[in-house]
Amino acid sequence: MFLDYFALGVLIFMVLTLFYGVIAIHDIPHLIAKSRNHPHQDAIHVAGWVSLFTLHAIWPFLFIWATIYREDRGWGIQPSGKLLHEKEANAEIAQLQARIAELEKQQNEREKA
Repeated sequence: MFLDYFALGVLIFMVLTLFYGVIAIHDIPHLIAKSRNHPHQDAIHVAGWVSLFTLHAIWPFLFIWATIYREDRGWGIQPSGKLLHEKEANAEIAQLQARIAELEKQQNEREKA
């Protein structure tokens, strides 16, 4: 009799542990996004819950989505491998705009001559 109740207790414990474990595992992408200050934290959190009902098919994509963003470098890296910061990007854009204006001025002078 005691073993029956003990087995029932172990069974209930295992079901609850498994249930909590599945929920905890599916919350990992949201925790990663939260720690990285990801701009789509809420969407990742909701999609994590949706993945519970889609047989976990989208969970790997959520993990990738959460880990691809970093606050210090944003969404990616320059082709040269250097980190692209906003200030550097704005300075480079300003240089390119100045160069374009200079080339347009030269083109207009050639057309007038």
